[in-house]
This record gives sequence, C-alpha cells and structure tokens, in this order.
Amino acid sequence: MGLKTASFSQARRLTVAAAQAGVTSCLRWDLDVLTSNTDQEWLLLEGSHPGSEALLEPLAGRAAGTLVLWEEMDRVVPPGSNEQDFLDLIDQVERHLAMVFHRFIDGVGARLTIRINGRVLQPWDPFMAAHPATWTSPQASLGGISGRVEVSGHVLPHRDRLTEDEHNRGAGPDGWTAQQGFYVYRNERLLVAGSWLGLGRVRPWTKEEPYRLARLRLDIPNSADSEWRIDIRKSRARPPGALRERLTRVAEDARERARRVFAHRGQMMPTSGREPVAQAWRADHYSGGVRYRIDREHPAVKAVLAEAGAALPQVRAMLRVIEETIPVQRIWLDTAEAKETPRTAFAEEPDPEVRAVAEVLFRNLTRKGGLTAAEARARLLRTEPFHLHPNLIASLADAAAGGGGD
Repeated sequence: MGLKTASFSQARRLTVAAAQAGVTSCLRWDLDVLTSNTDQEWLLLEGSHPGSEALLEPLAGRAAGTLVLWEEMDRVVPPGSNEQDFLDLIDQVERHLAMVFHRFIDGVGARLTIRINGRVLQPWDPFMAAHPATWTSPQASLGGISGRVEVSGHVLPHRDRLTEDEHNRGAGPDGWTAQQGFYVYRNERLLVAGSWLGLGRVRPWTKEEPYRLARLRLDIPNSADSEWRIDIRKSRARPPGALRERLTRVAEDARERARRVFAHRGQMMPTSGREPVAQAWRADHYSGGVRYRIDREHPAVKAVLAEAGAALPQVRAMLRVIEETIPVQRIWLDTAEAKETPRTAFAEEPDPEVRAVAEVLFRNLTRKGGLTAAEARARLLRTEPFHLHPNLIASLADAAAGGGGD
C-alpha cells in the first residue's frame, strides 16, 4: 500500500510505467475519473494521460526500469501558493531526501543517484564522520529477539571547531537542538531522524541545548518492525524492553561527552599523561546548588593578585562582585533563544588584540615568574583561552620578554 497511499496524499493522478526486456507497460489511477464513475469501481487505466506521453520519455530505450509519475499535485502546491513557496518546498524536499537516503548516495560507489531538477543530490551525514574533531564510539552489537542491533555514539564538534559552512550544514533540516538523539536505520534507510526514543532514567529525555551535539546511529534488521513498533509511515520506532537498558547506557555516555564539549567550547579533554587546561572559571557544587568562581590560580588572575599590593582588598572585592553577579539566567535564555552559545575565547577578535593580551602574560611569566621563553609558551598553551590559539603562542618571541612595559 505504500506507493499508492503516499502518492494519493500528494497528487490526484498516479501513473506507473515499467520496462522489462524491451517491453514497456503503463497503468494509471486517476481520482477524478474514479469519483465520476457511477459504478464505484476502482478503474485501472492503461497508458499515460493524454498529453503526458513526453513525461515518460526517460524510460524509452531502457532494457529495464520503473518510472512513477505524479500529476495534479493539489496537496504539494495548494491554492494561493506562489513561486517562492514552491522553491522553498524544493529546498525542504532536498534536505529531507539528502538525510533519509544519505547512506545510499554517499561516496564514489554510491548505489543510488537522486536528482532534483537535474541536479544531483549531495548526501547529508548526520554524524559528520569525516571531520577530525568528531568523536565516535566503538560499534556495539546487541542481541535482539528479531536479530542483531548495531549502535554507535557520536559527539559532533563544537562550533568553535567548525567553519561557517560546516556549522550551517551540520545543523541539518531542523537545526542543531532538534537533530540530537538516535538515528534509526533499517537496511541503511533512515527511519527516525533524531529522537531519544523514550529513553531516560527518572523520566524520558527531552531535547535540550547541552546535548545538542550527541547523535547515535542505530541499525535494526528488516525482521524487527514488530519488535520495534515501526509505524506504517516508517517514521517512529520504540526499542523493545530487553534492549532499553543497554541503549540507555550507550546514550548516557554520548550525552555526557556532548555536554562536556558544549560546556568547554570544543576543547579536547585531557588524557593520561597530559596536563589539564587551566581554566579561568570553576564550578563549585554544594548541597544548595552550584556556584561559579573565578579561579585565583589562573596565571592571569594570579599575576594581578601578586602585584596588587595595597589594592589587593579592592581587587578581591571586585572579583567577588563579578562572581556574585554573573547573569546566569540571561546567558541561558540568550543561549536557548538564539540556539547558540555566546562568543568567548577571543572569538572573532583580530590577532593583534589577542597577541597584546598574550604578550602581557608572556612577559610576566618570563620576567617575574622566572620561566624561560619556551616554558612560558608551554604554560600559555595549557591556559584558557590561549590554548585555542597555538599558532599565535608559538610565534611569541624571546624578545617580547624584554621589550615594552607591562
């Protein structure tokens, strides 16, 4: 029933022509003909509608193939639509097909080619697998009643690690927040594009900003439709009880990693044998909630406190006022409404301004801290936000330690 119901949800006339071994057959259904038929029979007509013969020409000369033609598309272009509405609809269809069939049309050995107005459709990979900053978990194979289920977690790069084009494309058809969650495939065809599938611990997870970078790939077999409660539109799925706990654990890992990347603006987490980045802010958790504090051990803050002298009480008071007046709610609202984190870490600042700040710390570390130029550069590369500007830090010359004032 799939082809018929899908077709008549969009158009009033459906024509199917098929070629096999040089012989072409063509049949059509026309709702206008059926409604005018007093015998109330589903008349199946032979051949194309008069005047539509040219639309079947792409099938001519082929040894085998099938062509499906929709005409009288009263749902796609309803009365009152204009040209821009139609162009917007084409863009929407293009994004949808690029997502649903991306595993078929991806790569040199693509098994399928989709064209819209003669233009070959490019695939949209929800997992940005080719990007070096994407984290991917090992693939897990879970045993289900109807066959094996394969699942892997992905954490996409923070915007700071993406170009403008990569960020826009990575958002997908519905935007970063809406596209988080599981992507369920059957025979590599996407069924569900971003859903937490009703999973969660205390209550089902909802789509929230901190987890916008978490996407998980889930492959189920053809035989699992009933077990996974796939609906007739093939757009919803619910994991069986036997797999919910294991899928929840895989998702929890991806969600936590995504939250850390979101919170730390894409910086890499320290690994064994590697010193963590000195951060300017820290979060202190206690029974009543969480407080955000400026880390007094951050090199820039520590240097000011050491040189404050008689002004030390005023400096400490200023830091406390800043800590106690952080506009947390305003930042959260701006982030949620704008669907993007505020720009920090010298984002979009010209290099001369970033260099001016870095050179002050560089001179302080070498002159007053007793570090060599190489040691000072290494320290800055472990200090937020200068760790995000390695090329600039590497260019700081020994001469900067002896020239100019603080």
